Amino acid sequence: MKKLFLMLFMAIATTAIAQNQINFQSGNFDFLKDQTEVNVQLKFDNATYQEKNLTEVQYIENRKADITAKKSEKVWENWIYQWDRFKSTEYLEYFFKGINAKSKKVTFRNDVKAKYTLIIDAKWIYAGWYGGMIGSQEAKLTANLTFVETENPSNIVMKLQADKIQGKQMNRDFNWEYGRIAAAYEVTGKKLGKEIKNALK
Repeated sequence: MKKLFLMLFMAIATTAIAQNQINFQSGNFDFLKDQTEVNVQLKFDNATYQEKNLTEVQYIENRKADITAKKSEKVWENWIYQWDRFKSTEYLEYFFKGINAKSKKVTFRNDVKAKYTLIIDAKWIYAGWYGGMIGSQEAKLTANLTFVETENPSNIVMKLQADKIQGKQMNRDFNWEYGRIAAAYEVTGKKLGKEIKNALK
């Protein structure tokens, strides 16, 4: 029985350690040694949301019903505008803020003619919640991080996974889902930037 409990404890500990970090799957950072810039793209095609693994459409429908019932149609209109804006620009900006603060030798940007492109493909997003004085729970992001040749995207040079990366309360929009998710992208950038910095010393 003791052996069973020990094995169970080790399994839980291993799972906990694997989360909230960047996990290497294939390749290494050697290809970045002579690079100064990397292009970045975000993808949400196959992302699911919350513990129930909702599609984005389902998640938005639920939020619309909740916001219009508890607040107003005007608040909902602003929410969906911000949701789309964060997906199209702000998540990238927060990621850049995180990674470029750590990775000094290589700058990450979007829409640049770089030899390599990093594709951040969101797989699971937990939006967390905001309770004001009561407390809050940060968002979490699981995403595939794939470096490819920009001119030949089928040529994958490195694969990593961001596993349930937890954001931190560090932006003015944290009380809304998109702000908390943005924080998770920023922390993902910081963690990846730290790995690159250590590899390219």
